[in-house]
Amino acid sequence: MKRAAAISFLCVALFSSAFVVGRGTSPMPAWADSLPEVYYYTEGIKANVIARDSVRAHECFARALQCDSAFAPAYYELAVSELGSRPDRAAEHARRAHELDTANLWFRSLYGQSLLYAGQYERALDVFRGLQRRDPANPDNYRVLALLYEMGGQPFSAIAMLDSAERRFGRIPMLGTMKRRLLVATRQTDKAIAEARAMVETVPYDAEHRVALAGLYALAGQDSLALSQYIQALEIDSTALPTLGALADFHNDRRDFRSMLAVTKRMFALDAMPLERKIARFEQFTSDMRFYREYYFQLNDLASMLAIRYPRDKRVVELYAGHLIASGELERALELYKLHTEDLPPDEDYFRSVIDIETYLQRPDSVDRYVDRGLALFPGRPVFHIAKGNVLSYSNDYLPAIKAYKESLRYADSDSLRGVIWGLIGDAWHRVAESTAPDGGQEASGDTPARRRALKACYAAYDRSLKYAPDSPLVLNNYAYFLAVEGRELEKALAMSSRVVALTDNNPTYLDTHAWVLFRLGRAEEAKRIMQQAIALDSRNSPELLVHYGDILDALGERFVAETYWRKALEKGYRAEAILRRMESGKTKQ
Repeated sequence: MKRAAAISFLCVALFSSAFVVGRGTSPMPAWADSLPEVYYYTEGIKANVIARDSVRAHECFARALQCDSAFAPAYYELAVSELGSRPDRAAEHARRAHELDTANLWFRSLYGQSLLYAGQYERALDVFRGLQRRDPANPDNYRVLALLYEMGGQPFSAIAMLDSAERRFGRIPMLGTMKRRLLVATRQTDKAIAEARAMVETVPYDAEHRVALAGLYALAGQDSLALSQYIQALEIDSTALPTLGALADFHNDRRDFRSMLAVTKRMFALDAMPLERKIARFEQFTSDMRFYREYYFQLNDLASMLAIRYPRDKRVVELYAGHLIASGELERALELYKLHTEDLPPDEDYFRSVIDIETYLQRPDSVDRYVDRGLALFPGRPVFHIAKGNVLSYSNDYLPAIKAYKESLRYADSDSLRGVIWGLIGDAWHRVAESTAPDGGQEASGDTPARRRALKACYAAYDRSLKYAPDSPLVLNNYAYFLAVEGRELEKALAMSSRVVALTDNNPTYLDTHAWVLFRLGRAEEAKRIMQQAIALDSRNSPELLVHYGDILDALGERFVAETYWRKALEKGYRAEAILRRMESGKTKQ
């Protein structure tokens, strides 16, 4: 940065004198009466450049101005220090420096820059006009003026300024880019193409200029010329990520998705493209299931390439496994997850994925094996204790399951998780109650002391769950349904089922519970309306819902329709003896 010759000389003199002072106490600085401001100014420069102490530097510059309020260099340094944080103050300091030394181009330039930072564009325009007249050999002044004209809604003046710069300096890529953009904005696409073509002719082996020309051809609808320029740009550098990205966008805009995906595959092969961008792009492609199905093979190539290039990156493992699952290749996804359960250090998420898939595939032995491995590796993680409880519950070992669930409470780290666990405990106790009922708990009939004890434990567990998570739809629903089946505390059950319906969006299972509670309260007409909605929403045709609807219709005297729904439930797998009992009850009434 330029300084006045006298100041530079004095700075050197002051620096030199600092090295000849003896080891004793440093003497007080001595200077001529006219030079204290230079001393403080120099100390400020040292604090900034050597000590990186901006606060000390600011103090020194302020002291320099106390000594001489017309010391322009101190104003300049204060403006520089406040340019990013306090642009209005920086502009004021820069103005003072400029007014004190109007011949100094550095001061004038900083004044203009500070006005830009402060958003005072009209004043900045005047400053840079003067600067361009005083310093016509600096192309940056033309650039800034063009920007100010554009921001001021004068694009043609901006183009004229860039033309002036081109006549003086020749073609400068940065200014040429600005000019092409302005020409496009003013609908002078042909001129923009001519400018880009001239730049290509000037620098024929620069791929960036060819990409710019290709983009303009594409904008003008001259696709064959655009494609030719993209190809030539790739001949210059076949691994240029910007060129490949522009070509991919070109094909995408024309809905030529196969070509776009082919170019994307070349991009995925480059280390220059960050993995985060590759994953984001793949997820964008697969967010539309129709697109996923139509271009499955191309997307499979992309996913496979990522899996090969980044085999141990967890993000890629999850991406590829998700791709396999979406493709219906659940077994291959399971193999992939199982392979990564051998990783060191072990990752619990891979074990959890294996357990989830094996549970879905109804393989309790394999689930049990991976749950045990997970417990051995991650003994303090509640998810594996919960999974252990699920395995035991699936095997009808309800009491050991309850023990496993309670063990997981030792490691639960949130009230929401504790609420979930107590809900699972309640479900398990209810299965215990069902297993001790005379008919296996399938119908609300019979009672035993063991069943009463199990139901008491079930409801106590649900109460504990709701203390931790009072708005848990699953627990509220189960609690309400079981109370309805038992015919107990039906008003409480109604309050809970109503809350579930309010919290959820037309879930047929929850609507069924709400209807069944209303039915047990004797409000069959209301129950019928809600069950009709549940049946209409139930895409699985659950036999339980069909039986409940039949029961409600039977209570309303619609025996023929009720029997129709009972038969449908029988076809869907509902217990034949329960349906037969309903049919026989009708004959007895007749």
